[in-house]
Amino acid sequence: MFSFINSNAPDLPDFQNRAKVTAMKIFVLLLAFAVLSFATVRAQNLDAPSDVAAPPDDAVCTDSGLCSKVIVAGSGEEHPDAWDKVTVHYSGWTTDGELFDSSFKRGQPATFPLNRVIPGWTEGVALMVVGEIRRFWIPVELAYNNQPGKPAGMLVFDVELLGIDNQPEPPPPPQTPPDVAGPPADAEKTQSGLASKVLRPGVGSEHPKRSSTVTVHYSGWTTDGKLFDSSVTRGESISFPLNRVIPGWTEGLQLMVVGERRRLWIPAKLAYDGVAGAPQGMLVFDVELISFE
Repeated sequence: MFSFINSNAPDLPDFQNRAKVTAMKIFVLLLAFAVLSFATVRAQNLDAPSDVAAPPDDAVCTDSGLCSKVIVAGSGEEHPDAWDKVTVHYSGWTTDGELFDSSFKRGQPATFPLNRVIPGWTEGVALMVVGEIRRFWIPVELAYNNQPGKPAGMLVFDVELLGIDNQPEPPPPPQTPPDVAGPPADAEKTQSGLASKVLRPGVGSEHPKRSSTVTVHYSGWTTDGKLFDSSVTRGESISFPLNRVIPGWTEGLQLMVVGERRRLWIPAKLAYDGVAGAPQGMLVFDVELISFE
């Protein structure tokens, strides 16, 4: 006779035992999840340090005014160079204890070239080794220098260095042009007041349009000879839409062809024209047009 009873089915005691094992596994998973959630919440409960108002007596200060204190010692002896990429977790406060930024709140660490952040970070993180947590008191001059829309005054950061991605050392900064103070007599001038001079001829006859995306190498100086920006020292070219930059660049690069190097003297009204935090007055750029599309 055909039987409706599955002879392979476990008897009641085995089923109960399996149910108990399953329940225990679920309990362990829930417990692990709860512990992880607690740790995450604790990590994100970012109360201001007790010494947020000013560096304590045991903080170490450099000649620049940057002060720091090791909170947790790291491992190894390697320090990042300014041109390396670093991966960090961090939190930042103003001296009144207000948290203004934290990678913990975003749930992921940050990675960036060390020479592309505020000077206090470039100097400070270079003091660290992997695994180290250090607190920094960064004076306003090495922070955002009271730029509108940025946290003002001295800033305090807790930084954990998670990793260093070594990069090739960039070439030395370009020499200051001898005619940085003003355009020479043989410079070309347009009706807008832009002056320029070809340093190296390019190839072809096609010029980028205002709507083009260009790839360039460049260096920029103020008229007192101070280098304020350079793709050369970063070791990488830059691409951007030509209609999304200062007017002097938009106009000047349309005069160029691929392969050309040109020096631009850009009057203030075609540069940053009083924008807070940006270099002021007439600016001088050496630009190499690599390509456009």
